[in-house]
Amino acid sequence: MAELVATRGETPTARTLVLDVPGWPGHLAGQHVDVRLTAADGYQASRSYSIASPVDGDRVELTVQAVPAGEVSPYLTGTFAPGDPVELRGPAGGWFVWRDTDAAPALLVAGGSGIVPLMAMIRARAAAGSAAPFRLIYSVRTPGHVFYAEELRRRDRDDAGLSVTFAYTRQAPPDWPGPPRRLGAAELRAHGWAPELAPRCYVCGPTGFVEAVAELLVRLGHDPERVRTERFGATA
Repeated sequence: MAELVATRGETPTARTLVLDVPGWPGHLAGQHVDVRLTAADGYQASRSYSIASPVDGDRVELTVQAVPAGEVSPYLTGTFAPGDPVELRGPAGGWFVWRDTDAAPALLVAGGSGIVPLMAMIRARAAAGSAAPFRLIYSVRTPGHVFYAEELRRRDRDDAGLSVTFAYTRQAPPDWPGPPRRLGAAELRAHGWAPELAPRCYVCGPTGFVEAVAELLVRLGHDPERVRTERFGATA
């Protein structure tokens, strides 16, 4: 059982939940947990959420995007208040993870809220003092949809070996070079790693986005065995 101890707003429809989980066994960046809610009449609903934070004792952070008509996310982003309990199971997942012993270049490609497990990797890299070269390409609809906006700007400036690139699909900032458009091969080639460097690629976001980016990476020459994906939903 976990208890909510604090929250942070990320966008108008998403917030980070800071949970105290007594006896937490630890986790790897990229893993997820199952959150289960139980109604007064006994009805239960469960959803999986990526962990947003590196290991920090008994504290676990999740960033939840509200889904209209959802059973779990509206409660977590609205009603759920500090001091409230919630059932948590995990951590789970062993494929879509980054370990601080991995010194290979990493390309992180996020679509929307798919940034969450990739942010855990960026934070874990910093916490471990790793020198592994990281490049993040983050595709979002508008500047207002960016999760962790201020932290990403700070880390792009201060974290040696990390670069952050945004791609806007619907509305770009006024000073942005070029119109909004979907993330394509040109951006992956310009802001990612050359296949010859054998980077490990992590792609997370809506199903259509993940499938399209993974296919583009392979077409650009990346080893399919080094392209790891995590997806949610049915469409981009």
